[in-house]
Amino acid sequence: MQQLEIEIFPCRTDNFGVLLHCPETGETASIDAPEYGAILAAAERRGWRITHIFTTHHHGDHVEANLALKEHFGCEIYGPRNESVAIPGIDRAFGDGDRFDFSGHAVEVIETPGHTAGHICYHLPDSKLLFAADTLFALGCGRLFERPAADMWHSLQKLAVLPDETAVYFGHEYTLSNARFALTIDPDNARLQARAAEIEALRAEGKFTIPTMMGLEKETNPFMRPADPAIRRNLLMESRTNEEVFAEIRKRKDNF
Repeated sequence: MQQLEIEIFPCRTDNFGVLLHCPETGETASIDAPEYGAILAAAERRGWRITHIFTTHHHGDHVEANLALKEHFGCEIYGPRNESVAIPGIDRAFGDGDRFDFSGHAVEVIETPGHTAGHICYHLPDSKLLFAADTLFALGCGRLFERPAADMWHSLQKLAVLPDETAVYFGHEYTLSNARFALTIDPDNARLQARAAEIEALRAEGKFTIPTMMGLEKETNPFMRPADPAIRRNLLMESRTNEEVFAEIRKRKDNF
């Protein structure tokens, strides 16, 4: 089985467009559909025909191009069962633990409520890929619009059990701001300090910070580390629960 190819490109103001392509079958999935023109241009540049859209959640900057792409390519749209009524053009709906096949590659669906009530992520275990959209960012997590902090913390724990070598593709280029914020929560983390410097250099050169790696997030992302003693000391929350510490970190990021 041939390795899947991935094309990353900017959409809108700060969204990432991601195409997942199988060179053996020619099938191509767009991870969400933030902008028709940018996605079409990327597909034409690579000579790929979009056969699927893997929708993660209902926000407009992730589904805006669903219908236009479906009209142009006749592609099939997959999406979250718990938000299916809000996903334009949806053909198949999936919930937690569901699996489907994409060009011979198993795709596992992980429900990660928090950013929205029905957000899902797509995990390809054989390829060690996770498409996390607005649940898990490099050094961050999604803002909580529809579910409480406890739900998002539970969702991040579900992702944290994936192998450290899993490549994580996320929905927005927020990494520089996330790095600067992370240093206010975990200022003495040498690995985080080094990573923040790397990110500053990448963005100064106009380069993307996607993908990240699950192991790296578990080492440096404060949203995944509320149990860390240094973070707890810095927040004066040594006796609080992980959920409470996570909620405080998310609250501080909202006001950063």
